[in-house]
Amino acid sequence: MHQEAVEKRLDAMKIIVLGAGAIGSIIAGHLTRAGEDVTIVARGERAVYLKEHGITITGLVDFNVPCSVVTDSRELSVADVLIVTVKTYDMESALSDLGRLEVDCVLSLQNGVMKNEQLAGIFGKDKTLGATAVFSGEVLKDGAVRFTFHDSLYIGELPKGTSARVRSLVDILKRSGIYAKATTQIQTSEWAKFVSWMGFTALSVLTRQETCKFLSDPDMAVIVARIMKEAASLTARLGIPLEDRKLMPVKTIGEASEEEAVKMIRKAGAILEAQSPEHKVSTLQDLERGRHLEVEETLGYVVIKAGEQGVPVPTIETCYRLISGINRFI
Repeated sequence: MHQEAVEKRLDAMKIIVLGAGAIGSIIAGHLTRAGEDVTIVARGERAVYLKEHGITITGLVDFNVPCSVVTDSRELSVADVLIVTVKTYDMESALSDLGRLEVDCVLSLQNGVMKNEQLAGIFGKDKTLGATAVFSGEVLKDGAVRFTFHDSLYIGELPKGTSARVRSLVDILKRSGIYAKATTQIQTSEWAKFVSWMGFTALSVLTRQETCKFLSDPDMAVIVARIMKEAASLTARLGIPLEDRKLMPVKTIGEASEEEAVKMIRKAGAILEAQSPEHKVSTLQDLERGRHLEVEETLGYVVIKAGEQGVPVPTIETCYRLISGINRFI
């Protein structure tokens, strides 16, 4: 469907959210509460819970809303928007039955950047949007989702630019209460999050501490700084500019000395301790629940890309191998 047609159908979009974890539930819950036509694809106990209790969000907002749930994605044949939120290692299996889906545009809120290549390979480059969500949550034992951090959800055309379909989707998300933004430089937004995510994830798994603790610690902050600076070197080689974020000045950290980078990271830790002291990266949440970790599609992807580009990433590679080893024993 042409982008102009999508813009005209602003109030009639059919949206599929693939995945019912924290991010999928937050997105689907907000959109459903706002009256949008949303179907969430879930499985197992999570699907049973959602059918019986609906989506419950606590923390930054508090609400419960009934939702439309399917367990077999083959039941779905058409949609305006497909939003993918499953774990990166579940990408291929989750999309295996959706290749025939007639969809106008697809986007993924997964960690990392490999996701765009995977979506384009299935649905085509012309239907694939770039996106990154700078917020987080946690599925609690009682089935509710605790919404812990809410910055922005960036959406844009790949490799750059915006469009009517991007603006329409952003408007819908904003109306629902999600802080969505259209950007002409989506790769910059995706990599800016990914660079900080790598530092957060590696230290969260290796220390098993809340995010604010390892960001504030003088020794742990050094490792975070080295990871981020190595990743920033790779993005520079790829020709993708970075940008500073509200919590973490990614671009400045990449350009600063290690000493100055550590100061900025520790400052971010102090801010997070004041605002979200219980915040845990989703990868640590998975580890605590005995679930497999997102390693190959994230840290592993960077190690491969860095090797191809001739960029040394010794700290990232060390963390990747340690976490890969941990992952094999889960």
